[in-house]
Amino acid sequence: DFLISDQKEKQRRKQRDAKMGWIGEQIDSIKSIQFRQLVTQAISLGMIVTSALIIWKALMCVTGSESPVVVVLSGSMEPGFKRGDILFLHMSKDPIRAGEIVVFNVDGREIPIVHRVIKVHERKDTGEVNVLTKGDSNSEDDRLLYAQGQLWLQRHHIMGRAVGFLPYVGWVTIIMTEKPIIKYILIGALGLLVITSKD
Repeated sequence: DFLISDQKEKQRRKQRDAKMGWIGEQIDSIKSIQFRQLVTQAISLGMIVTSALIIWKALMCVTGSESPVVVVLSGSMEPGFKRGDILFLHMSKDPIRAGEIVVFNVDGREIPIVHRVIKVHERKDTGEVNVLTKGDSNSEDDRLLYAQGQLWLQRHHIMGRAVGFLPYVGWVTIIMTEKPIIKYILIGALGLLVITSKD
């Protein structure tokens, strides 16, 4: 009797071990699939970011502008352009003319400015064209915005001419700039969505 019960006990252990081994294999298999899926989703996210950068660089080459798309951040160009409008820029070698709307950088300022060219001054000695700008709703020209002692903008200050716009779409950028927490929540949510997506 003792031998029979001992054999039965050994048989039960074998069956239990076999079951546990099968369950362990299944768990390992699931972990392996999940890891592969996670790696695949991370690669997909990387591809999306890389594609966006490639598109941006291609736009820079096509438009000739270091920033082909900008958001209007102030009301200085109202009623023509309102805060939150997106402007599309192009920079050709044609001389800049009075009346054109340009986006320019000023030494010492990080954020570019969108204003209209009101005067063009051609230097007789070099043939170089300098410009003076002003916001449509401002009473004074932009000389107070320029670097100290600067009276004109040179071509290297100008990022591009406005050639088109989309109204209000840039508010997303303004909100994310003014409230960075929203930007981080959105980026985190998008990243999570891509990583956890089953497709």
